[in-house]
Amino acid sequence: MGDSKRVVYWVRRLSEIAMLGWLGLMLLADLAVAAGGLGGGLQWLVFGAGNAGIAAVILRRRHRVETYGIMLCLSFAVSVLMGVTETSGVPGAAETGALLILMLGVLRHVEPVRDAAMLAVAGLIVLMAESIGRASTMESLAYSFMLFAGWSTIAGVGGYLRFQQERRKEAVHSVRRAERLELARELHDLVAHHITGIVVQAQAARTVATTRPEAVLPALDAIAAAGGDALTSMRRMVTVLRAEEAARTPGSSLADLRLLTERFSAEGPKVAFEIGSGIDDRTLPPEVLTTLHRVLQEALTNIRKHAQQTAWVEADLRRHDTAVVLRVRNHGSAANPRLARLGGGFGLVGMAERVEALGGRLHAGPTPEGAWQVTAEFPLSWSGA
Repeated sequence: MGDSKRVVYWVRRLSEIAMLGWLGLMLLADLAVAAGGLGGGLQWLVFGAGNAGIAAVILRRRHRVETYGIMLCLSFAVSVLMGVTETSGVPGAAETGALLILMLGVLRHVEPVRDAAMLAVAGLIVLMAESIGRASTMESLAYSFMLFAGWSTIAGVGGYLRFQQERRKEAVHSVRRAERLELARELHDLVAHHITGIVVQAQAARTVATTRPEAVLPALDAIAAAGGDALTSMRRMVTVLRAEEAARTPGSSLADLRLLTERFSAEGPKVAFEIGSGIDDRTLPPEVLTTLHRVLQEALTNIRKHAQQTAWVEADLRRHDTAVVLRVRNHGSAANPRLARLGGGFGLVGMAERVEALGGRLHAGPTPEGAWQVTAEFPLSWSGA
């Protein structure tokens, strides 16, 4: 499992090399056509455009729109020149392949979608100009059909990939939004818990301080009013954000984390959970404890869903010099290819949103030892240090 990222890297590199190899073979075909004298000297411009197309494909990730735009202009200029001079040649194979590859990247990545669609239509115009301007009347119809078939195939593939990408973006956005609302509910519960205590203490102090009302009562009234207003405002804000009322509890505790691992061990692989020294319910604020509980729950749920052959799970919560770190590691199971390819499930996306909202970091991935590990790190500034 530790080699999964390396395998993906080499698969991408080999596919890139194979693609450039095919373009190189097409370029050799263009060279043979130009050397054969077809199209006169202008056919060498087609060979030059093929070279430029291969260079554009190599640079496409850094300059996606620029390389595509340059190739459109170059190809169209060559077609117009050959059409004006009534030179009978053939469309460039490498040039056309490069245009289609560049168009695929444009359809997948250019924002907004309207711009990507317009650039794809411009590519169709340039390809049709190749067949009409460079070939004879009888041959141009056949070339037009082949180029349109290639364009429509790439347009369909690019549109499908764009749809999948947009759907994933929307799913990630929905998960993050839901996590923010959940975090808002929990933060409301935590803040409401403490503000309620402030209001109660202020009201009690007001009753006790009746012996010197001229010195204490104005301050206590202000504290009670401020606390009540803050609680009311917080409730109004969260009422707008959520559709249903949530139970108001002060958050989770370390005992809840242990109970969660014990329940998981009873139904699935055994979990060895260890809490390091210097960590207790008083050293960690409630919002951090609640988030730790959610991260641990999500990590164990993912193990049950995506790594059913796990032999055992190792979890620990430790305090380091600069952070409090929760680590969950499962052993004896293979990596989930779908999660590795997508960069993690949507549950991990929501957990990352929650952890980052508290100033921390979340990482999930394989370890050199062949295990899958989820790590949540919170700075000590959030842990009462």
